[in-house]
Amino acid sequence: MEEQVVAGAGILPGGKRRRRHRQRLAGGAEAGEGARLPGALGESAAVERCLEALVFGGVQEAGEAELLQRLRGPSQQLDGVISGNLLKGDSSDSEDEAQDNFPLSKKPAWVDDDDEIKEKIDMTHRYRKDMMKSDAEKSLTKEKLQIRLQEQFQRAMGGVPSWAQRGKKKTKKDDSGDEDDDDLLCKTGNFVSISESLPKGILQMKNCLNANNERPSDAKLTTVQFHPSAQVIMTAGLDQSVSLFQACFSADGERVIATSTRNKMFYVYDMMGGNIIPVNQIRGMQEKFVKDFEVSPDGSFLLFTGTSGYIHLLSMKTMELIGSMKINGRAVASNFTPDGSKIYTNSGEGEVFIWDVKSRRCINKFTDEGCLHGRCLALSKNGQYVACGSSSGVVNVYTSDTCLQETNPKPVKAIMNLVTAATSLAFNSTTEILAVASNKADEAVKLVHIPSFTVFSNFPVFRRKVIYLTQSMDFSPRSGFFCIGNNKGKALLYRLKHYSDF
Repeated sequence: MEEQVVAGAGILPGGKRRRRHRQRLAGGAEAGEGARLPGALGESAAVERCLEALVFGGVQEAGEAELLQRLRGPSQQLDGVISGNLLKGDSSDSEDEAQDNFPLSKKPAWVDDDDEIKEKIDMTHRYRKDMMKSDAEKSLTKEKLQIRLQEQFQRAMGGVPSWAQRGKKKTKKDDSGDEDDDDLLCKTGNFVSISESLPKGILQMKNCLNANNERPSDAKLTTVQFHPSAQVIMTAGLDQSVSLFQACFSADGERVIATSTRNKMFYVYDMMGGNIIPVNQIRGMQEKFVKDFEVSPDGSFLLFTGTSGYIHLLSMKTMELIGSMKINGRAVASNFTPDGSKIYTNSGEGEVFIWDVKSRRCINKFTDEGCLHGRCLALSKNGQYVACGSSSGVVNVYTSDTCLQETNPKPVKAIMNLVTAATSLAFNSTTEILAVASNKADEAVKLVHIPSFTVFSNFPVFRRKVIYLTQSMDFSPRSGFFCIGNNKGKALLYRLKHYSDF
């Protein structure tokens, strides 16, 4: 019977029967056909109405307005403006606006108790033990460790730098209307290895094993020097030995020059070939002893400090004498400018002579203010400063421009932290630190902050005598390390934490 009604409905002739059949399929209530529609057709219509009610929430009863409201989701009142309408507005609305108009995310269905357990960080590890304030802090939570790292960073930077401040808006704009980039992004160079804002007061540093720990010397060290490009530090002492030790990476520098304290013979050690070349005599150089010397920054020249005020310029390639220069009095120290075009020579009478390398002519001479006897000399790596040490312990720091133009220049700073004769001076590679020392008293080493010219108060360590008489000092090529050679045959090595490489 069910199949006959359905089949009959398919072949009814005339429009009247077809209209009645459409009314049955539509479930018209007035004709009463929907209630009597039997079989699969009735079930199909009922299922469709049920699905519509589940999906659209009874849209036939609620109407089109309710459907639109359901599609919009719950409206949210923000600053008097109703949001949540995704149907209004043109297609040019931004994607961010559309995302903000979606309903708020639901809360988690459950909470895992393990998520609430705060993980402990071992603070006794060698990379973190310096951050411990007491023995009770052998472990810290991640949150407390993060706070501790922020405090350490602020101490190192002398406060919170502008680029790390939250909520700070930039107001400076360029011609195009775009905001300027951060100052850090406007500079070139190795941001990891160089500190351009070294704070004064406290210098973060760490003691390391002695540089010559594998082969200590029994006599005082006269030289400690970092290789300009290889991971090597050289120590030389009065035990008539030269030792090479692996310390960090560097590059460049294929030969080592070693002089004797007893005669005019010196040696050239070819590091690449492993050969020692003795140089017995230099034709035209009348000296009984050759001891103090300097190598030009480009490696082209060798400058020997002789007696009776003479300094001798040699070719590194041929080891032949190029020419000799003479000052009034006794030459105590000489140094090339960073570009290798000039030579500064300090005299025992307190005068400093400036020579042109090409012509070997004195282009200026000035008096070191208040100096009776000059002892040492150093030039900064950026060519900005000249430091002169005297027998009274005073170290005068001048600008290079005034030294080249004036005969009685005024120092920008007179460093008076040494009470005995200043015998060693060294600038670091970034011209942020000047090391001054005396070999006449124990622990007589000071590290001076530039450009404030104030002494770092935490070096050397108070009541902890380890340096003794300082004979020589040097910074590694990128200031990651500082080395001191003392009279006990030790090359004391310190790690400077503001510089992250060799």
